[in-house]
Amino acid sequence: METTASLGTILFVDDDPDHLKIYGWILEQAGFSSVPCLVFQNGVELPKERRVDLVVLDYTLNCRISTPEIAQLVRDTYPGVPIVLLSQVDGLPFDMEPFVTVFVRKGEPQKLTDVIRKLLSSPGETDRRA
Repeated sequence: METTASLGTILFVDDDPDHLKIYGWILEQAGFSSVPCLVFQNGVELPKERRVDLVVLDYTLNCRISTPEIAQLVRDTYPGVPIVLLSQVDGLPFDMEPFVTVFVRKGEPQKLTDVIRKLLSSPGETDRRA
Protein backbone atom coordinates (compact mmCIF):
# COMPACT_ATOMS: atom_id res chain seq x y z
CA MET A 1 0.00 0.00 0.00
CA GLU A 2 1.41 3.40 -1.02
CA THR A 3 1.11 6.29 1.40
CA THR A 4 1.12 9.92 0.41
CA ALA A 5 2.96 12.45 2.53
CA SER A 6 0.73 15.06 4.13
CA LEU A 7 1.37 18.79 3.93
CA GLY A 8 0.71 18.95 7.68
CA THR A 9 -1.56 17.71 10.43
CA ILE A 10 -4.51 19.96 11.19
CA LEU A 11 -6.57 19.63 14.38
CA PHE A 12 -10.11 20.81 13.65
CA VAL A 13 -12.07 21.78 16.80
CA ASP A 14 -15.86 22.16 16.46
CA ASP A 15 -19.08 21.19 18.24
CA ASP A 16 -20.83 20.02 15.06
CA PRO A 17 -19.97 16.49 13.87
CA ASP A 18 -21.14 17.37 10.34
CA HIS A 19 -18.73 20.32 10.19
CA LEU A 20 -15.93 18.05 11.36
CA LYS A 21 -16.68 15.65 8.50
CA ILE A 22 -17.06 18.36 5.84
CA TYR A 23 -13.96 20.31 6.82
CA GLY A 24 -12.02 17.09 7.35
CA TRP A 25 -12.78 16.18 3.75
CA ILE A 26 -11.85 19.69 2.54
CA LEU A 27 -8.53 19.57 4.38
CA GLU A 28 -7.72 16.08 3.16
CA GLN A 29 -8.55 17.04 -0.44
CA ALA A 30 -6.07 19.92 -0.05
CA GLY A 31 -3.36 17.47 1.04
CA PHE A 32 -3.49 17.83 4.82
CA SER A 33 -4.08 15.20 7.47
CA SER A 34 -7.18 16.11 9.46
CA VAL A 35 -7.72 15.26 13.12
CA PRO A 36 -11.30 15.94 14.25
CA CYS A 37 -11.89 17.12 17.81
CA LEU A 38 -15.51 17.29 18.93
CA VAL A 39 -16.45 19.86 21.57
CA PHE A 40 -19.03 18.56 24.02
CA GLN A 41 -21.42 20.49 26.25
CA ASN A 42 -19.03 20.18 29.19
CA GLY A 43 -15.80 20.91 27.35
CA VAL A 44 -13.28 19.37 25.02
CA GLU A 45 -10.69 16.63 25.25
CA LEU A 46 -7.77 17.46 23.01
CA PRO A 47 -5.78 14.52 21.60
CA LYS A 48 -2.60 15.27 23.55
CA GLU A 49 -0.82 12.24 22.12
CA ARG A 50 -1.09 13.60 18.56
CA ARG A 51 1.42 16.00 17.06
CA VAL A 52 -0.38 18.78 15.20
CA ASP A 53 1.02 21.51 12.98
CA LEU A 54 -1.97 23.87 13.13
CA VAL A 55 -5.36 24.14 14.85
CA VAL A 56 -8.59 25.35 13.23
CA LEU A 57 -11.05 26.43 15.91
CA ASP A 58 -14.71 27.27 15.34
CA TYR A 59 -15.75 30.40 17.25
CA THR A 60 -19.39 29.69 18.03
CA LEU A 61 -19.42 26.62 20.26
CA ASN A 62 -22.28 25.20 22.31
CA CYS A 63 -20.27 24.53 25.44
CA ARG A 64 -20.20 25.47 29.10
CA ILE A 65 -16.68 26.83 28.79
CA SER A 66 -15.96 29.78 26.51
CA THR A 67 -14.16 29.70 23.19
CA PRO A 68 -11.28 31.78 24.64
CA GLU A 69 -10.93 29.16 27.40
CA ILE A 70 -10.76 26.42 24.77
CA ALA A 71 -8.21 28.48 22.83
CA GLN A 72 -6.09 28.78 25.99
CA LEU A 73 -6.30 25.01 26.46
CA VAL A 74 -5.15 24.59 22.85
CA ARG A 75 -2.23 26.98 23.49
CA ASP A 76 -1.26 25.09 26.65
CA THR A 77 -1.48 21.71 24.91
CA TYR A 78 0.23 22.71 21.65
CA PRO A 79 2.59 25.60 22.45
CA GLY A 80 3.60 27.65 19.42
CA VAL A 81 1.10 26.01 17.07
CA PRO A 82 -0.87 28.54 14.97
CA ILE A 83 -4.61 28.80 15.62
CA VAL A 84 -6.94 29.72 12.77
CA LEU A 85 -10.30 30.96 14.01
CA LEU A 86 -13.18 30.02 11.72
CA SER A 87 -16.47 31.88 12.11
CA GLN A 88 -19.43 33.50 10.43
CA VAL A 89 -18.86 36.77 12.27
CA ASP A 90 -17.49 39.68 10.23
CA GLY A 91 -14.15 40.09 11.93
CA LEU A 92 -11.81 38.76 14.57
CA PRO A 93 -13.72 38.88 17.88
CA PHE A 94 -11.96 40.99 20.51
CA ASP A 95 -11.95 38.16 23.07
CA MET A 96 -9.98 35.93 20.67
CA GLU A 97 -7.21 38.38 19.76
CA PRO A 98 -4.70 37.01 22.32
CA PHE A 99 -5.06 33.46 20.98
CA VAL A 100 -5.61 33.56 17.24
CA THR A 101 -3.00 33.69 14.53
CA VAL A 102 -5.47 34.28 11.67
CA PHE A 103 -9.22 34.73 11.28
CA VAL A 104 -11.08 33.20 8.29
CA ARG A 105 -14.80 33.45 7.60
CA LYS A 106 -16.78 30.24 7.19
CA GLY A 107 -17.91 29.38 3.69
CA GLU A 108 -14.54 30.11 2.08
CA PRO A 109 -12.84 26.69 1.97
CA GLN A 110 -10.25 27.71 -0.63
CA LYS A 111 -9.24 30.70 1.46
CA LEU A 112 -8.97 28.48 4.53
CA THR A 113 -6.67 25.98 2.81
CA ASP A 114 -4.61 28.83 1.29
CA VAL A 115 -4.17 30.42 4.73
CA ILE A 116 -3.16 27.09 6.26
CA ARG A 117 -0.61 26.50 3.48
CA LYS A 118 0.83 29.98 4.00
CA LEU A 119 1.07 29.59 7.79
CA LEU A 120 2.76 26.21 7.53
CA SER A 121 5.23 27.38 4.90
CA SER A 122 5.97 30.72 6.60
CA PRO A 123 5.85 30.22 10.37
CA GLY A 124 5.89 33.45 12.30
CA GLU A 125 3.75 35.50 9.92
CA THR A 126 0.77 36.81 11.84
CA ASP A 127 -1.50 38.74 9.50
CA ARG A 128 -4.61 38.20 11.63
CA ARG A 129 -7.24 38.84 8.99
CA ALA A 130 -6.98 36.62 5.97
